[in-house]
Formats: sequence, structure tokens, C-alpha cells
Amino acid sequence: MSGELEGAQYDLHAVTDAKAAGSCGVPHERELLALAEAVVRGDEAELADARRAALAALGPESFVAAAAVASNFERMVRIADATGIPLDAPFDAITVSMRAELGIDAFGSAANTPTVSPARRLVGRALAPLTRYLLPAMAGLSRFLAKRERDATH
Repeated sequence: MSGELEGAQYDLHAVTDAKAAGSCGVPHERELLALAEAVVRGDEAELADARRAALAALGPESFVAAAAVASNFERMVRIADATGIPLDAPFDAITVSMRAELGIDAFGSAANTPTVSPARRLVGRALAPLTRYLLPAMAGLSRFLAKRERDATH
């Protein structure tokens, strides 16, 4: 969805299918995927190699951002898996077809997300094309409300 927000096309199969790696359309995707895999696997030698390759490809500033994203995502996934946090509604309904296509529902943690009812699937299919407009609006509203709350407490 973030690619859609940027007006870009990405093949997300590279995330779940190693054969698709290198063809999803993200700059430096091989180095980024190797870094993400190394973070998850935890093998020190593999991680050191992935860091070197990503640093050389991305440069220092982008490498730090990529390492932070990979590390934070791994942390959040571990917390979600450990506590059994389901995928948020309405994202569960909006992403039904994408999750099925990519095989994401086959992951063990997918058991934490309840099955989406047929009625919610229809609503999700109707809303999916609108996510390009809804997500930025929801993000803007969230930032506005957070700022308002900060201002009210100071």
C-alpha cells in the first residue's frame, strides 16, 4: 500500500518468494532483502555480510534508515506474535486478496487474525481501491489528533 501511496508499482511476491527477489522494483532490493533476512535469522556472519553489502549499495544515511526499519519491524512482529495480536480491522478485510496471493495467511501468526466474514470481504474489496486516499487521510488525522493532545497537555 505504501507503494501505491507513492504512485509506484512493486511486486510484493519478492517478500515471500525467493525466486522473485531482485525483480520487485525497489532500488537495492537484493541488499535490502538480504539485510532483512539476516536480521530475522540472527546469524552474526550473515548479518555482517548483509550490513557491508547494504552500506556499500545504500550509503551511510539510507543504510541506517534501512537497518532501523528492519530492526523495528522484527521487534514489532515478535511482540505481535508473542502476544497474539491480530491484524487490525479494517486492514484485515482490505488485505484479504493480497494476503491470499502472497501466501501470508499460511504463516503461523496468521492464526491470530480471525477469518474475515463474507460481508466484510465485500466491504474490503470495495474499500481497497480507496486506500490510496484513505490511508494518507487517516495518517493526517492521527498526526492532527496527536498534536492536539500534546498541545493540550503543555
